Amino acid sequence: MKKEPVKKESVQVVVRCRPMNGKEISEGHQRIVDLDPSRGAVEIRNPREDSRESIKTFTFDAVYDCNSKQQELYDETIRPLVSSVLDGFNGTIFAYGQTGTGKTYTMEGDKSDPEAKGIIPKSFDQIFSHISRQENMQYLVRASYLEIYQEEIRDLLDRDPSKRHELREKPDTGVYVKDLQSFVCKSVKEIEQVSPCDFHCWL
Repeated sequence: MKKEPVKKESVQVVVRCRPMNGKEISEGHQRIVDLDPSRGAVEIRNPREDSRESIKTFTFDAVYDCNSKQQELYDETIRPLVSSVLDGFNGTIFAYGQTGTGKTYTMEGDKSDPEAKGIIPKSFDQIFSHISRQENMQYLVRASYLEIYQEEIRDLLDRDPSKRHELREKPDTGVYVKDLQSFVCKSVKEIEQVSPCDFHCWL
């Protein structure tokens, strides 16, 4: 059953659950998380208790189980946001979770496999495809990459990895990161060349 697109709210929280890996399976672990995409619900059960009362239920704007596809996630939750950015609105996408939960796969994926490409490369494709179809509109695309870790901001394009950056705010432009590097890009190829080898957050 096709899900309805995520509602247009100021902040949306989307949950994706990865499949159990080989190590978890070989060690005999069992899955204790069940997702119901139709309700946007995540159910967590205590493996030591069989009663229905032990199940905790949480609801989100959208949920995706371990069988979800990259394209499905992108089309339903990300594409509308990128479209709104192209219309002039601000938008931010970031992945949050523990190490090993699948953030890198969801955000970056495998660029050599069209079906496994993640949010970031798919966003590049959508942005530049949209720009190429415009005749009476000019766009300026700038790329910058940063990491926020333990409340410290690091520019992933800076040659000095130890340098920390400050969050500032201007009345006319809003919140920004002081001295964050950015590069003008005119194609998907150019923006991919700017991409750092390792990053956890894209703004």
